[in-house]
Amino acid sequence: MIDVGRAFRENEILITGTSGFLGKVVLGLMIDRYPEFKHLHVLVRPAKGLSPAARFERDVLGSPALGPVVERFKQQRPKDDLARRITVWAGDVGLPAAGLSDHEAQSLAGRLGLIINSAGRVDFFPPLDDSLHSNVGGVEHLTALARQTGARLLHVSTCFVCGATDGLVEETEPIVGFYPRRQGPGDSSFRAQDELAYCRERVAEIYRSAGVNGDLAAVSGRRPRELAQRLTALGRQRAEHWGWVNTYTYSKSLGEQVLAAELEVPWTIVRPAIIESSLSFPFPGWIEGGRTAAPLVLMALGGMKEWPMRRDAALEVVPVDEVAAAILVAGALLLHGQHQPVYQLASADVNPIHLGPLVRLLHDEARRLNASAGGSKARASRPMVQRLAAGQRLPRGPRFLSAAEARASRARQERRVERMQGFITRTRSLLEALSLPGHQRLAGWSAALRTFGLQSSFREQTLEQYLPFVLHNRYVFECEHIRAAYALIGPEDRARLPWAPEKINWEEYWTHNQIRGIQKWTQPSAVKDWAIQV
Repeated sequence: MIDVGRAFRENEILITGTSGFLGKVVLGLMIDRYPEFKHLHVLVRPAKGLSPAARFERDVLGSPALGPVVERFKQQRPKDDLARRITVWAGDVGLPAAGLSDHEAQSLAGRLGLIINSAGRVDFFPPLDDSLHSNVGGVEHLTALARQTGARLLHVSTCFVCGATDGLVEETEPIVGFYPRRQGPGDSSFRAQDELAYCRERVAEIYRSAGVNGDLAAVSGRRPRELAQRLTALGRQRAEHWGWVNTYTYSKSLGEQVLAAELEVPWTIVRPAIIESSLSFPFPGWIEGGRTAAPLVLMALGGMKEWPMRRDAALEVVPVDEVAAAILVAGALLLHGQHQPVYQLASADVNPIHLGPLVRLLHDEARRLNASAGGSKARASRPMVQRLAAGQRLPRGPRFLSAAEARASRARQERRVERMQGFITRTRSLLEALSLPGHQRLAGWSAALRTFGLQSSFREQTLEQYLPFVLHNRYVFECEHIRAAYALIGPEDRARLPWAPEKINWEEYWTHNQIRGIQKWTQPSAVKDWAIQV
């Protein structure tokens, strides 16, 4: 049996991405479940007006997720013990040596046992240089740092590196040379290093044509809008060319292939599916950011009735605390040399939540919330599963559309808006010409109609990003390796770091954890993320 606690007591660990949704929970679980850990190093990018240490204190340790964890630790341990056993380093995974100086990197040589890389750019369609900077350059530089320090490297990727596919996605698919349209093991059309060289040259050409310093733009994000659009289009084109569903999954696959070609550093790749709100740690329903299924939930709660999706397909989601727990277990096995190359973390292979019942649950919850907000005194309806089992029909339920039906519906709505806008414009002109009252009210209606059209377009563009996961493909990810990993650890470690997606009651989870968590923690940031993407 592998002793997870002993692995963490005997090895210093560097964690990247601790300011992100997943990274916070990984760090929090380590502090909470293994407070006897030897030493943690965290890599933090400086922020304007804040040192890395101050930013870590405010944004990570002081976050709603870690605040209670830190307080429990301080109550149980000597004063200032946490500060003595966590070192904050200023850095950026996209820079050589992750932004550490030669002296700093040398000071870690022989000390680091493990690097956990949970950093990365998670936007679906960012400018390509940004995506390569974090998701590929980050792997290159951390691999070099691991080689220099003698550490092992655990890299967090995504299950969706498989690209456009339908059916079971196995964990044993070869990594090097993979691309979604690969025609069998003899197909050697794709070489990650050739693709990276091509993309980096194209990015450099785009920068040269715009007269912009590429290094500055890649690190700081400061670039003209037209330049960002060209770089975004390049990422989308390269992903679509090879069969990946977006720039994010394309760049994550490139990062995997860079790591898989490494011969000197022991490594493992952890691939979560869509990471959603916590099951129990740090508390039920913790969620952060808008790159989860939050936009879909908010659209459902907002009354969206027509859904382009395959109702019989499973939505491959997994709670963030179960992902974080599995990462720590995989890291302990990597330290002991008993790891697998890939661990996929998902739920549909043992406990699927299908899209049809899920959307109906969200629809039912939206009606209940609307009735409650309207002051209705009617008792809350019975849970959806009970109502369906009793044969009770859900009134005014959602409609599931094929891709063709969704396009036709969108075109009809656009034509209706155009006709109404034309009618209002003509009527307003006529009233103004005849000096009749009412044209001011029509001006208000016209503005409201334009707002409605923009909102509809905004919703469609947001939904478009999720179609690969709910309509175009049907994913089921094999997760045998993580179950085998848990068979290698003792019952105490399994209790501290639970992985049990088969035990999740999805109706309770979506109602009490996901919906309430999204409403409380992500609604403003999710809307902001949509606006940035559009």
